[in-house]
Amino acid sequence: MTGIPVLRTSDNVRTLVDSWRGAGMRVGFVPTMGALHQGHLSLVSAALEQTDRVIVSIFVNPSQFGPEEDLDSYPRTFTRDLMKLEEAGAHGVFFPSETEIYPDGFSTSVHVSGLTENLCGKYRPGHFNGVATVCAVLFGIVHPDVAVFGRKDAQQLAVIRRMVKDLRLDVDILAADIFREPDGLAMSSRNSYLSPDERKQAAVIFGGLSKAVEMVSKGERHTEPICIAVREFISRAALAEIQYLEIVDINTMKPVDMLTTPGLLAIAVYFGKTRLIDNVILKP
Repeated sequence: MTGIPVLRTSDNVRTLVDSWRGAGMRVGFVPTMGALHQGHLSLVSAALEQTDRVIVSIFVNPSQFGPEEDLDSYPRTFTRDLMKLEEAGAHGVFFPSETEIYPDGFSTSVHVSGLTENLCGKYRPGHFNGVATVCAVLFGIVHPDVAVFGRKDAQQLAVIRRMVKDLRLDVDILAADIFREPDGLAMSSRNSYLSPDERKQAAVIFGGLSKAVEMVSKGERHTEPICIAVREFISRAALAEIQYLEIVDINTMKPVDMLTTPGLLAIAVYFGKTRLIDNVILKP
């Protein structure tokens, strides 16, 4: 057993957080779905740099999975996660049941319009409603000063920031850089689904993103030739099936034709049944 407190109810969380606040401490929060890797732990480190105490939630949120998605098979490794979080220096783990987050009669959904119709939102209808709703609930339970999200889920980050601003939620949203494997593949809980051949070929995603950065550094500003070149590069991997590849405005998630300000190159690629997302900011 570990020494880190495992909190199962909202009241448990509030009691602990209130004790910290009574001692004048700032509270950080990292929401996760578990199956933790070094990328998640880097979010904990980022929270620790900004606050005195950090809570991490582990909740596989059913409302952000579609009917044909991997809710049932999503990796659940709580005991291992707990050990990693203690080593990372977290001060508490919120591990709620589904009924703790969505009790009987729960009937509220948070929808952030404008940011959610493109990219992942186009192919995963309802996904960002689930993300925004669960984050609103978790923020209401934890009341953190700072919440940390990774830049790998760039659209999610934009949605959460918009929700927090619109609903006047008193929490600062901190973005942490993408944590990558030595070959450039962005760390993800879903990487464990990849076969050895798929895993080897998945490094082509980072190669494609790097190609785009190189083109912009050499003066290319039109987004169409950049997207064509990246698509051709990734398509060299026989097992890669691109779902989307777009350059969008960082703030609106709308496609752009010309890079006059920094743009986000966002991509989703299937390797077999495993869907991987990644992105890079292109700075003209």
